[in-house]
Amino acid sequence: MTTVIFSHGQESGPWGTKIRAMAEVAQKLGCQADSIDYQGIADPAERVQKLLQECACIDDTLILVGSSMGGHVATAAAAQLRAAGLFVLAPAYYMPGYEALTPLPPDLPICIVHGWHDDIVPVENSIRFAGSCGATLHIVDGDHRLTSNIDEINYYLKRFIEQLEK
Repeated sequence: MTTVIFSHGQESGPWGTKIRAMAEVAQKLGCQADSIDYQGIADPAERVQKLLQECACIDDTLILVGSSMGGHVATAAAAQLRAAGLFVLAPAYYMPGYEALTPLPPDLPICIVHGWHDDIVPVENSIRFAGSCGATLHIVDGDHRLTSNIDEINYYLKRFIEQLEK
């Protein structure tokens, strides 16, 4: 079986609108879906440690999904968790003053979805990261929250999971 683990952003919670919608897609594909609660943890390194602990006993094929800071966290943990794939939304890569904290791209399939109108994490950051590792990159007509793009996101997530399970 495949397990999909979601990591939310700094300002959101574990079962927000996007995560609920994406979890439904994953479950319809026969995957187990769960979301880690990082509320009250501001430090990305502490969030990475929590993700590593929460996933330590998962013995399934693992797909990590993260949004904003959750994308950064999922990326930082992916190699250590031996994830089969990484699907991130507007990931907080190369943020001013924290560029050195951007994790190295793990050697696994990566799909990034980012909005052209993101005023929190510049779309150029995802273009730069994707270019450094050959990740699939979808740039959509959306902002940082990508709430209005959930149908597109779910389409890309479904394709990503299906391709990994081949």
